[in-house]
Amino acid sequence: MRSSGDGTAGGGAPGRSLGEGGLHPLHESAAEAGETIGYRGPTACAAAGITYRQLDYWARTGLVEPSVRPAYGSGTQRLYSFRDVVVLKIVKRFLDTGVALQNIRTAVQHLRARGVSDLERMTLMSDGATVYECSSPDEVVDLLQGGQGIFGIAVGVVWRDVEAALSQLHGERVDTGETLVGNNPADELARRRRDRAV
Repeated sequence: MRSSGDGTAGGGAPGRSLGEGGLHPLHESAAEAGETIGYRGPTACAAAGITYRQLDYWARTGLVEPSVRPAYGSGTQRLYSFRDVVVLKIVKRFLDTGVALQNIRTAVQHLRARGVSDLERMTLMSDGATVYECSSPDEVVDLLQGGQGIFGIAVGVVWRDVEAALSQLHGERVDTGETLVGNNPADELARRRRDRAV
């Protein structure tokens, strides 16, 4: 089955379509899942490779909203979870390759509904008009045998890219608001703060 992004489905393509049945809702709250660190907007932008304007627009339109702390009026800071930043980077890649925003919305809803272990093994494939989930190499091969141009995003690889980027940037403890300094050896001010704290 394939999803056209408008809620209709067509047949013939292998792989699971996004937005149609078979979803495994994530039953863990952020605290239960160990989401004790959040990332402010500029940090999320740097890790995902997007502009602050894109981040703000996507949050205001509901494409990717911060799951840790939304903005509550002027002067409040949004706080994004690690998983949110992974989704931001995937959205950026989809937009860069010309996938329709409606299909990206469907993919984002699907990603949010999946468990962490599902995401690590998932590959998202698209022909520009439709987004497919492939969770095995056989599904990827079946999809490629259709003969049309397709690109893929290995979610596990994006996950590791974001993990590496965020390890160099500042985070914030959700419970205390304490700023956690990243491990960027080129950041002299961060090094001084760490040295002073010890």
